[in-house]
Amino acid sequence: MTRTTKPCLRLWAAWPSLMVAMAGITWAGEAAPEGFVPLFNGRDLAGWRGRPHLDPREDARGGAAERQARQKQWNDDLAAHWRVADGVIVSDGHGVFLTSDGDYGDFELLVDWMLPAACADSGIYLRANPQVQIWDPGCQRDRVHGAEKGSGGLWNNPPDSPGRFPLVKADRPIGEWNTTRIAMRGDRVSVTLNGQVVVDDQPLANFFEKGRPLPERGPIQIQTHGAPMHVRNVFLRETPR
Repeated sequence: MTRTTKPCLRLWAAWPSLMVAMAGITWAGEAAPEGFVPLFNGRDLAGWRGRPHLDPREDARGGAAERQARQKQWNDDLAAHWRVADGVIVSDGHGVFLTSDGDYGDFELLVDWMLPAACADSGIYLRANPQVQIWDPGCQRDRVHGAEKGSGGLWNNPPDSPGRFPLVKADRPIGEWNTTRIAMRGDRVSVTLNGQVVVDDQPLANFFEKGRPLPERGPIQIQTHGAPMHVRNVFLRETPR
């Protein structure tokens, strides 16, 4: 497949603060970086709800009572599989996805994640669309899917499209924390993992409506995929288009 390692200078020029994340800094227990707001308060899951892998168009299905009952069911499922321990969001790998209450359009997202077990697999959905891929590059089982190339790619993009796999493998070993910076502008996404650019200003494909633009706004989701996942230091800054 065709790849490029040249950083997108237009993106960096538009958002100078991206260089903070490029240094691989983490913010454990600290206030949000300047211009960002915390999406996780370090104590509980306030500001988050349960939601499965679901076409965003389905969110409006049914009347108010039906939607409320559906959301309660998802929230109960969330409580059964997600918790906060010592300032870290911990998932057992099952159940609905951790989903932001808020919807976002263009933004910068900073998040630390850690896979505590070998062959774990997760991801970060943007505007409810999959996904910035997170997995174990050393997992022999997932080599058939390209896991050895590393995390951070837009894995649900069409095969051989730029951005589907990361430019470099930047993952830290299983059990260690990884720092990710995601910049989204329109349909285009850049991802920095542990200080290295792994996706450089590539379009994220609309998973649910093939060939159409992404929804203009939508929630952030942390995927569960059958293995434990840990998350901390979640900060977001909305950016003007």
